[in-house]
Amino acid sequence: MSDLSSAARPLTVDSDDHAIFRQSVRQFAEQAVAPHVMEMDQAQTMRPELIQGAFDLGIMGIEIPIEYGGAGADISTAVVAIEEIAAVDPSLSVCVDVQNTLVNNAVLRWANDEQKKRYLPRLCSDMLASYCLSETGSGSDAFALATKAVEEGDHYRLNGNKMWITNGAEAGFYLLFATVDPDAGYRGITAFMIERNFPGFSVGKKEDKLGIRASSTVALHLEDCIVPKENVLGEVGKGYKIAIETLNEGRIGIGAQMIGLGRGALDHARRYVLERKQFGKAIADFQGIQFQFAEAATKLEAARLLVYNAARLKDAGLPFLTEAAMAKLYSSQAAEQIASRCIELHGGVGFTKEFPAEKFYRDAKIGSIYEGTSNMQMQTIAKNLLRE
Repeated sequence: MSDLSSAARPLTVDSDDHAIFRQSVRQFAEQAVAPHVMEMDQAQTMRPELIQGAFDLGIMGIEIPIEYGGAGADISTAVVAIEEIAAVDPSLSVCVDVQNTLVNNAVLRWANDEQKKRYLPRLCSDMLASYCLSETGSGSDAFALATKAVEEGDHYRLNGNKMWITNGAEAGFYLLFATVDPDAGYRGITAFMIERNFPGFSVGKKEDKLGIRASSTVALHLEDCIVPKENVLGEVGKGYKIAIETLNEGRIGIGAQMIGLGRGALDHARRYVLERKQFGKAIADFQGIQFQFAEAATKLEAARLLVYNAARLKDAGLPFLTEAAMAKLYSSQAAEQIASRCIELHGGVGFTKEFPAEKFYRDAKIGSIYEGTSNMQMQTIAKNLLRE
């Protein structure tokens, strides 16, 4: 595909100048991704060449050091990439988000040198990853998980099922959480790095979703899955710490997805109201339309400031937990409201699949659910602010 090859050139990221980086990612999104968005949504399938195009562009290993093949940049740079992709296709953006803010982040922080040498170059170049925490009975209560790992000589034997796993259908690497001791509660949770071809590991049902339909969401099955001990990430029994601290950064990534989505919806609405004529003039000339557009744009800018501020704090090594929760909470609310308003600005055609407004609206809904519901974000914010 010529558009893809011309747009996907490896990037050297200068974290002090995001403008060139942003333009390169935007070019990739508009030239290589945009022509296939509606087709992928209808087919509920991500085109493999677009995932590889993201690898080739250098946006799947943004925080990974250069010596491992990454860009050696920071989360603020990752936010730029996620936002730009989401403005065109939120489905592909969540692939970029999970890879960078969850899986790469965890491996960078917790893997030993041998594990980093084994996996980081692949995570930068061609191995899509999944983050596997949720189960049927373990959602917001993340550590109620039942997947069990039993130590046997030089390996662990895992049995259980994971649910609602993003990237699961295409991934080759799964960061999966299981308990080595159910009676120990959260202190038994351990993180395992699982490859797709490990014995006893299989990908199950693919969910038929409301939005981000091109992004796969699947069940995973572990039936006497053999995982070598050298594939334990961090310490046995410390998986809860890895999960919590990784998800803190992940909230910023979802915030970036939501502001990109909101911007994409608003861009389409802007073009429409400038072109659509009623009563002899563009509907953008009517004050009622102007006020609705202004309100949506203001919400988007407020959400963007929250997201980039949380990323700035994280990059500076400062506390960012409350700010990350605020960013995810508000950006997901704003994106849903903006996408809804943009359907109304399109009028009747906004309710049809001929225009992208309805897709942005469907895609926005997940923002208040995954990687911590809005209620969980409010609980985090309140606990931190009311702490004595």
